Amino acid sequence: MTTRARFDLTMDAEEKDIVARAAALMGATMAGFVRAAAKEKALTMLDRETRVTMSERDFDAFGKALGGAFTPNRALKSAMADAKAKVRRA
Repeated sequence: MTTRARFDLTMDAEEKDIVARAAALMGATMAGFVRAAAKEKALTMLDRETRVTMSERDFDAFGKALGGAFTPNRALKSAMADAKAKVRRA
């Protein structure tokens, strides 16, 4: 079962008129129109903000860095030694 949550929204008369007209054109209620528009905008923004975009040159350099040999630095070696001393395996 889907959990429902309530969200209240206050808008001025001009905003309400614009949303009401757009909702009517879509054959939707104002609530349904606002819900769908907000979800669409949110998904677009989340997709854009959670995606890493890079040039082909940068992508090639990134791929080479991932595929290259890895040499742990002093801080990582120290952290690994500390973890080995503190963590017991069953």
